[in-house]
Amino acid sequence: MQNKQISFFKSFLSHIVFGVLVWLFFYGFFSVGASNKEFLFWFSTILAVITWVASYAFVYDLLPKYLLTKQNQKFILYTLYSVVFITSAVLITVAFGFVFFFNLEYQQMPTLIKNPYVILVSVLLIVTLASTFKILKYNYKSLEENKALENKFLQTQLQLKEQELKFLKMQIHPHFLFNSLNTIYGFALKKSDEAPEMILKLSNLLDYILYQINKPKVSLQEEIHHLEDYISLEKMRFNDTLKVNFDYELNSEKAQIAPMLLIPFVENSFKHGKILENTLKININLKTTQNKLFFKVENSSIYKEESKKGIGLENIRKRLEMLYPNKHQLTINNSRNLFSVHLKVEV
Repeated sequence: MQNKQISFFKSFLSHIVFGVLVWLFFYGFFSVGASNKEFLFWFSTILAVITWVASYAFVYDLLPKYLLTKQNQKFILYTLYSVVFITSAVLITVAFGFVFFFNLEYQQMPTLIKNPYVILVSVLLIVTLASTFKILKYNYKSLEENKALENKFLQTQLQLKEQELKFLKMQIHPHFLFNSLNTIYGFALKKSDEAPEMILKLSNLLDYILYQINKPKVSLQEEIHHLEDYISLEKMRFNDTLKVNFDYELNSEKAQIAPMLLIPFVENSFKHGKILENTLKININLKTTQNKLFFKVENSSIYKEESKKGIGLENIRKRLEMLYPNKHQLTINNSRNLFSVHLKVEV
């Protein structure tokens, strides 16, 4: 309530200040060569009222109702009506002074007041300035509102992307853990000596998931290290039915990528790869140039149409679109006995 009162007081005060400034302008401007102070006072007052009415008609009615809403024809029509009103009011004011203050003696009138065009231009000048100020204020307010809306939109988009990214990461993790824990469980039942090593490798992977996944980027060397841990776990699970070839060539040891960007592709090859002729064959190739990463995963497979449409790969696509918009290329090929994924990323 108090804020409204303050706002009303400021608005009222600004109107009073505007009226006083207009009156002072007319009084000072037309006082040149004028000796009749009484006439000058009333003449300036009447002109100030005409100007005030015309200015507020434009500022609070014609501009917001017609010009700013793109109703240009109506605005031009009502502007012409306003000019006719202003011209008529100015001529009537001059005639009033000519009759009642100068007793129909034209020569006694001040030089500036003898010319109605000067009076009309001075009134229209103030009306134009007031209208221009209104338009500038409207444009500035529109820019501020658009900027606020844009910032709000971008913030909302960012929050949605963060939530979606977290959701995608949560979908990736269970595949990892489910396969690895099943393998460890099998080895534990057999009381295999390899179980402790598997637990150690899995703990390293868990550490990577829990503490490194929230970083925007990690070292490519680190990603490769965890790829090797994951492959080692799978080798233990598949025993002699698995043949994996992992080759990589790094142009720079400082290269960085988003965490867990490559592991899902490798995981997908183990999860959906098929054992043909008693062997699951997987070839993994990684190469970096100065600013590009090339990653290829191939696995033996039996052709299925839905292989290209799996939820896992669709999630990976979404994640790539969020993390590397317009900076990646993902190609999936599904032939009779081979499923391959080719990824190119700008790093």
